[in-house]
Amino acid sequence: MAKLWGLVSCSLKPHLTSLFLCTTKPPSISTSFHHFSSSKSPLTLTLRSFSSVSAPASASASSPAITFVETDDADPYPRPHIPVRAFFISTSVDLKSLVDQNRTHFIPPSSRMTNYVVLKFGNLKPVPNDLGATLSGSDCGFMVVFQYGSIVLFNVRDNEVDGYMKIVEKHASCLLPEMRKDEYEVREKPTLSTWMQAGLDHIMLQYLDIDGIRTIGSVLGQSIALDYYVRQVDGMVAEFTDINRAMEKTGTFTMKRKKLFQLVGKANSNLADVILKLGLFERSDIAWKDAKYSQIWEYLRDEFELTQRFASLDFKLKFVEHNIRFLQEILQNRKSDFLEWLIIVLIGAEILISVYDIAHRSAITSL
Repeated sequence: MAKLWGLVSCSLKPHLTSLFLCTTKPPSISTSFHHFSSSKSPLTLTLRSFSSVSAPASASASSPAITFVETDDADPYPRPHIPVRAFFISTSVDLKSLVDQNRTHFIPPSSRMTNYVVLKFGNLKPVPNDLGATLSGSDCGFMVVFQYGSIVLFNVRDNEVDGYMKIVEKHASCLLPEMRKDEYEVREKPTLSTWMQAGLDHIMLQYLDIDGIRTIGSVLGQSIALDYYVRQVDGMVAEFTDINRAMEKTGTFTMKRKKLFQLVGKANSNLADVILKLGLFERSDIAWKDAKYSQIWEYLRDEFELTQRFASLDFKLKFVEHNIRFLQEILQNRKSDFLEWLIIVLIGAEILISVYDIAHRSAITSL
């Protein structure tokens, strides 16, 4: 670059000297330099029609100014994004029967985690210059299915999603009336200076392999399932809020004991599913073994705020638990009051019978 500017300055020095030191209008200069480039960033420099300030407007209009065109370093093998879609369709999936019917697509696990399976459909796209194979731009798709009902699809087109859903629905129980959905994006860039780079609604990696798919899928599967359970608890919170407002107006409530027990069971089962089925506090085995995947796992958990959302869920469940305990005490007091009145009635009846018997005996004796 220094040589380039040295050549330019040497060529223009006489003309610039005459331009500022002479009173006469210098002739127009038309000089072009081409093919000056460096090994890193090609540079094209074009110089045309320098004239003095007193030149006519028409002359300056017909002569464009200096133009610099510089190109940045580009990835020799650009990779399009990899769409990632997460779904929550049921509360349970029979993974054994799913694998038995899709044995040719099954990828054996690399860890002791048994609450999910990975299925591969299609072939990866080969890349020249020993960069291996890439999921980007290929017809290959991956499906991660979790036992608790989440499905995470990698590189699957919109018009193919229903077909993948039907594969799992055959082995799912307790299908939800409304399917939950979330979307994310993964980008591959082999020339990335670091292993991972975060972005807005996406993550960029040097490459995405099967362990990366397992790691990303585990977090997205937990996130979409947690969203379902949060909505379930929100429904219970809203129901107890209505009960409390009605109690505020009337001073009593009309909930049956059976309904209250159903809410108790629902709250307990939701908490157990989140902790036990989702394994929300269990670290991925792959993340334990390799720091690269640990970085992905920790970033995505922070990105999807799993810890904060569970804390919010736990707070709402404590609110529900407090209301349940309060209503149970009221129902228990109602039952105690009923038994007390029943005892009073029985004692009163016994007294009346005794009084009647005494009166009857007195009447017989007087005769």
